Amino acid sequence: MQTHLRPMSLGEILDRTAQLYRTNFVLFAGIAAVYAGAVLVLNLLQIAMAELLRHMHMTQQLPWVTLGFLVLILPLIFIFAGAAVAANNRAVAWVNLDQPATIRGAYLSILPRMGRYLWLMTKIALFIYIPFVLIFSGYFVFLFIYVLPKKLFVPGAASANPQSTIVLVLVTLAFAVLALGAFIYAVVMALRYSLALPASVLEDLPARQAIRRSIDLSKGSRGRIFVLGLLISFIQLGLVAITQVIFIVFAFKQRGQLPAWAQIAQQIVGFFTNSFIGPMYATGLTLFYYDQRVRKEGFDIEWMMEAAGMTAPQPTAEPAQDALLPWPELDSVPDPAPSPMPSPAQPVSEAEPPAPAGESAPPQPPESMHG
Repeated sequence: MQTHLRPMSLGEILDRTAQLYRTNFVLFAGIAAVYAGAVLVLNLLQIAMAELLRHMHMTQQLPWVTLGFLVLILPLIFIFAGAAVAANNRAVAWVNLDQPATIRGAYLSILPRMGRYLWLMTKIALFIYIPFVLIFSGYFVFLFIYVLPKKLFVPGAASANPQSTIVLVLVTLAFAVLALGAFIYAVVMALRYSLALPASVLEDLPARQAIRRSIDLSKGSRGRIFVLGLLISFIQLGLVAITQVIFIVFAFKQRGQLPAWAQIAQQIVGFFTNSFIGPMYATGLTLFYYDQRVRKEGFDIEWMMEAAGMTAPQPTAEPAQDALLPWPELDSVPDPAPSPMPSPAQPVSEAEPPAPAGESAPPQPPESMHG
């Protein structure tokens, strides 16, 4: 039985990701197409709304209507994206263990716990991006309270008020340094929590336990996960650039304004692009999850035992010693104790020989009152 469960290098994980994606393209692309289709419908609705406002000569209200529409659709996009990633994790686990997988089965398996996965993704996003939110909010508040009243962005105002200009420059430099620190912090936190969703989906863990599980499993492999994310990001950016370059050039010729038909064509191309590249990173992370479990917990042996109808014995030694191994070694299992001799109160397997004819059995002594 081949399960592909063994410690793998980064190159082998990349090869395995490409192999799974190539042999199960319809499965993974179909899962991602649910999210990409939802995004396509919402974007087409936004284009139709914008064209309706232009037809009604209400272009002044267009920015506010667009902003309100984005606020409404962002939660929907988040929900569909979370469902697609969780379903992809489940499908990758099935095909990696040589089990049958379908698009419908993947989504049905994650729907009962969809709220848990969304809450987990929300907590991770807060942990990762809250410094960005605080830093950018503080800087924009500074611009609104200090810079705008002094009109420092007006030509000639900087030379007329040099002290305020120096303050603006210093605050901007501090903001850039803090933003760089927030970016580094976000990368580190994203690597720590990168295996949380696969752990939650595949081990049925709540959000807090899944985060702790990810922190433990990702130790020693965060550099490899970073390289995986970097490579897949380059692939995704390259594909997006190739598919969208025509629309970018056309928009430049039209002074930044695409006609409705070009916007619709752009969204359709984006649908196919998202369906194609969407599952790549989630597939690689699921394989990293299994690789770390094999390295740290011997999951490959455990899985083969379970597939063969065997169960791992429960550890009998002290927890401090058993924590080193997922289960006791076979050589350390004590020999089974010999079968005890039957007690007088138990029946023996062989019958006693009958007494000779004419003789009665010897009388048995009376039982003692004290046993």
